[in-house]
Amino acid sequence: MSQPTTRLDRVTGTVASIGYASGPLFILDGGDGAYAPSGDPAVETKRLRAALARSAAEIAELMAKSNDETAAILEFQIAMIEDDNLSDPAFAAITTGADAATAWTDALLAEVHGYEAAEDAYFAARSADLRDISNRVLRALSGATDRQPPPGAILHARDLTPTQFLSIDWKQGGGIALGAGSSASHVAMLARSRGVPMLVGTGPIAVATGDFVLLDAERGRLDILPDTEARHEFLKASTAHLHLVQAARSHLRDPAVTADGAPVEVLVNIAEPAEADTIDIATCDGIGLMRTEFLFRHGLPDEETQYAAYRRVIEWAAGKPVTIRTVDAGGDKPVPGYTVEETNPFLGLRGIRLSLSRPEIFRVQIRALLRASFTGNVKVMLPMISALSEYTAAMNLFREVSEELNAAGIPHDFPLIGIMVEVPAVAIHPEPFRDVAFFSIGSNDLAQYVMAAGRDNGAVAALNDVRHPAILSLIHHVANYGERYGIPVGLCGDAAGDPAAIPALIASGLRALSVSPAQLPLAKAAIARTRTTDSAE
Repeated sequence: MSQPTTRLDRVTGTVASIGYASGPLFILDGGDGAYAPSGDPAVETKRLRAALARSAAEIAELMAKSNDETAAILEFQIAMIEDDNLSDPAFAAITTGADAATAWTDALLAEVHGYEAAEDAYFAARSADLRDISNRVLRALSGATDRQPPPGAILHARDLTPTQFLSIDWKQGGGIALGAGSSASHVAMLARSRGVPMLVGTGPIAVATGDFVLLDAERGRLDILPDTEARHEFLKASTAHLHLVQAARSHLRDPAVTADGAPVEVLVNIAEPAEADTIDIATCDGIGLMRTEFLFRHGLPDEETQYAAYRRVIEWAAGKPVTIRTVDAGGDKPVPGYTVEETNPFLGLRGIRLSLSRPEIFRVQIRALLRASFTGNVKVMLPMISALSEYTAAMNLFREVSEELNAAGIPHDFPLIGIMVEVPAVAIHPEPFRDVAFFSIGSNDLAQYVMAAGRDNGAVAALNDVRHPAILSLIHHVANYGERYGIPVGLCGDAAGDPAAIPALIASGLRALSVSPAQLPLAKAAIARTRTTDSAE
């Protein structure tokens, strides 16, 4: 541990997850340890195969403890570890005399550079996962174990991967300060869902493991070896934040109303049914987004599996609306046996496009949704709609399946069916969709498509801000169109739970926000402080 000094350093960054934390800094590194080559190619080959198997098993163990959204992220790493195209160059190098660690490092370094050089932001962002895979396999080769930070530590690294985040017990406190990273990355989403304070984009920092730091993830500051004045300022700000959170929680059961009396629906997003068990239904207005990708985690689910999952959440909601999104596979959510490999997955066959291309699979989900609708207040949301023909084709399938259920005498109901507004074409020109039941703005995808800034790419993170006038203008346009024609409009992206963004969203005309469960208290508190006449800028 470094010795205390009298220096005071303050660095700034972008807030990725709001909150405060203080404690010892813990610098993450590869942690690969020393490797002792055997000199025998056969032994080196055997060692590398064992290290790959161990690494895949470790990630699979993390997946088993994770929810759908997290598991989908980890599936990428397992797929890469099991991909012969990744490991074959290393095995080939071993046959020419290289040891397992050197062969693996060289092979992965070439792959990482290839991903970093990719023009597509999605692939460029995956380079962090490849570095994580590289380090994990090297640790397995050397017999080293993951270095675990002490409870309450503030993690610092250039970037952080999902497996590193998930290996830490955040219930004991702590925070994250990354030199690079992105506020729209997978890790940032995980941090927000768990209430872990996080800064990104601090740049290089002159620090050592053990340095005491203050993480202010409200104003975007990290104080290193703070003096008395900095500690006092931090205590004042963190205490005020704590009081705000406590006050917000004390009014959590109250309806959300703006400072000038406008009611706002506040719903929650869930990734799988188990999340609903941790939420008091009295604290929210229902489910604004139930993702269904968890059902496809290990392949294609049958009708009964889907029906049981939907009904579980519908019963929990006790009559409040449950908006279920049809499977949004593709992009960064691959599904074995369903999604296809593409050079630009975010602009390819994903969401409703993929569902319509595989109607035999889509019909199974539709049957389960129609049957579940008979048991409660259900809405269905179609993702990635970009043309009226897609909506029409989906509606035709719903009608056909409904007729089949009628003919078979199977109880069901036809739910309200709306669309996600996340493709700029729909936000710019919503007129063809006058017959939809509702609009739900997906701010994460809308922002990245409008700004041409990948949501996982830290290099362009500053551009991916829903408060940009161009994005707010589109949100305002959709809200106005909905009000004009009686179409309810809500927003279910990360911005809905961001206290800094909420005033602009309300000023844009939105009166329904769907947030992660962890964001409920502060979202309601932000609404209560906002006036509908506040500037949307």
